[in-house]
Amino acid sequence: MAATKVYIPHLVFTGDAFLKEHAVIVEDGSIKAVLPGSAMDKNTPAEHFPESILVPAFIDLQIYGAFEKLFSVYPNKESLNLLNKYCKEGGTAFCMPTVATNETNVFYRSIDAIKDYWKEGGDGILGLHIEGPWINKVKRGAHIESLIHSPTLEEAEALLEYGKGIIKIITLAPEVCSQEVIGLIRSYDVKIFAGHSNADYEEAMQGFNNGISSVTHLYNAMSPLQHRSPGLVGAAFDHQTIMASIIADGYHVDYAAVRIAKKIMKERLFAITDAVTTTDDGYYQHQPKGDKYTADGILSGSALTMYKALQNLVDHCGIELDEALRMCSLYPARVMQMDTKLGRIAKGHEAKLALVPVDLHNGNAQLLPF
Repeated sequence: MAATKVYIPHLVFTGDAFLKEHAVIVEDGSIKAVLPGSAMDKNTPAEHFPESILVPAFIDLQIYGAFEKLFSVYPNKESLNLLNKYCKEGGTAFCMPTVATNETNVFYRSIDAIKDYWKEGGDGILGLHIEGPWINKVKRGAHIESLIHSPTLEEAEALLEYGKGIIKIITLAPEVCSQEVIGLIRSYDVKIFAGHSNADYEEAMQGFNNGISSVTHLYNAMSPLQHRSPGLVGAAFDHQTIMASIIADGYHVDYAAVRIAKKIMKERLFAITDAVTTTDDGYYQHQPKGDKYTADGILSGSALTMYKALQNLVDHCGIELDEALRMCSLYPARVMQMDTKLGRIAKGHEAKLALVPVDLHNGNAQLLPF
């Protein structure tokens, strides 16, 4: 017999609009219907949330670890369980564990960890995001300079073959990777993001037109927009379809710069946490400094949850709540071409739902079911 749940919140945000006095009916993990409350049988058992908005659960495409278990240092299913727990506590149903520039064996062990996690029925982990080492040393940020290099076709093919079905995103600098390598990555159905790049405007636009689909943490570790040299930032602004992630913590990017990017890119801009965790091991020894992290004195990651990112987008960037919610759910789903099943509350979509307080400062996001 089908397991049915009925949720009646103060508001439903469908991904398109807010609906008042509506019920969401969930059956066996899928949304069966969104109905006006007046259409519901009053005797139907329902869960009421009068102080909350029911929204599509969040999706974080760049996060490195949680609870003092940085995934690159502890590439195992226990770390993934903790990462998933951290995400869920901030209203995030799906995340993309990320490993920055590292030794090759760390990438392989990370792939193995996700395979093991999936074999044991673990949820919430979409795959692996590899950030580097095929990036530009000039824009390395906290990445390890000695490990950064341009890939050969043989190296790229070996990694892609081993990580087939696991690797979902690779962040690279288009100016240090051949078109053959970019074509090979695309042939494995891996999304290519441009990041840690010193590409000029022309190189960036060529990369976008040749299959790069997005930009990693807009503004950070990339050639800036200047009036005689538009750089990677200018190319991202100017392109018609390219998307970009952004870290809305007020440290990685000034809130005014987030607001400016949003006005230009509109629905092409989406939120990530870029969250790390405290660690004394490995190449990236992140240490908390207030509500951010540094490594060797360099800003190295955020302490965000997606819910905190949502609050910042609304409170500090002047972005309307509906659009901020899309930046945390629908648009990341769109980047991964998963928006036919995620990012909306609509019939046939997966019932990945979260509750957020009507007053965003009165509580946290909570995934349903509890």
